[in-house]
Amino acid sequence: MRFEEFQRFRQRQLTPSSDLTRSSTLLDAAETNVYRALAPLRPEPPTDMRTVYRCDLARAWLRRFELPEEWSRHAMVCRGVRHGLGVVFRRLRTVRARLWLPSDVYPVYFDLARAAGLEPASYPTLPAPALPPSAPSTPSAADHRPEYLLLANPSKPLGRYLSDAECAAVISWLRGSPHRRVLIDSVYHLGAPFAAGTRRLLDTGRAVLLHSVTKGWLWPRTFGVVLLDPADAELIDAFRADPPTPAQLQLADRLLTEHSDVPRQVADELTARAERLFERLPDDVLGAIPETSRTCPGNYFFPVDIPAETLRHEYGVLAAPVSVFGESDWSGSVLTSLADAFAPTPTDAQHR
Repeated sequence: MRFEEFQRFRQRQLTPSSDLTRSSTLLDAAETNVYRALAPLRPEPPTDMRTVYRCDLARAWLRRFELPEEWSRHAMVCRGVRHGLGVVFRRLRTVRARLWLPSDVYPVYFDLARAAGLEPASYPTLPAPALPPSAPSTPSAADHRPEYLLLANPSKPLGRYLSDAECAAVISWLRGSPHRRVLIDSVYHLGAPFAAGTRRLLDTGRAVLLHSVTKGWLWPRTFGVVLLDPADAELIDAFRADPPTPAQLQLADRLLTEHSDVPRQVADELTARAERLFERLPDDVLGAIPETSRTCPGNYFFPVDIPAETLRHEYGVLAAPVSVFGESDWSGSVLTSLADAFAPTPTDAQHR
């Protein structure tokens, strides 16, 4: 069941009905729209018009995440992770690179890759990441094609960061060929600095990091940064030729300066919503959520090793099937904590 089909199904399930076999008393743990759920936290756009330079925004972003400001020459300002990946994927097509994508994280990854003329391979992340083998993908020593692995850290719907062992596996994969690189989608990272695993991968010198204001500030497709290999002059030129609009740069400046605390507020709200979800789940269901997902700060995706149909019929919980996120052989499902049932009450707001 794909995303749009599931949304129609979810709406039918939650609509009151005289049919006693379809009750509206289901606990809705399948909302995925974080912008709608957290709309009151989204900052307003600026009303004043002033010139904002990309280089200043790149340095401000590097300072926020405690990265060296001298990296600003290869910290490319873009319009978000989708835009950044589109530019990167077009470059990968030019150099005939191989691309590995997570099959069960975000279907748009595949849409972007195919639009760029790539035919990506895939690997699963549920119930745990199963990375491609670290041995060379081809026995031909003469094949020097670049090879890229895209991963998300933290990953959804896995709902957690890569473990130390998983980071070691990625590094082992990189060492399998000097032509390998890793693309890190860090859009779900809300704090600063970046997670230890992300910094560890950056230290290899063979990682491209993508981040944006999409989740932390609730402004999708507006502003992001792609931290590139400084030697990739063609890709740097491609980003410089396709910048955000002046209005997007002004908004990004406002978010990074006047609203620097919003990602913390978003993380706190998501943590509180997760606790409200856990309070309402049956013990069997709560116990089936991995502890690493339950305790990941600011997480709102919770994989559970119980089929969505079983959750609905036996526990009265509406969950999202894994197919909403892409192809998967895993039989479990995914709970979220974004529905109105887990929103703060007026009493909660008074105590903030």
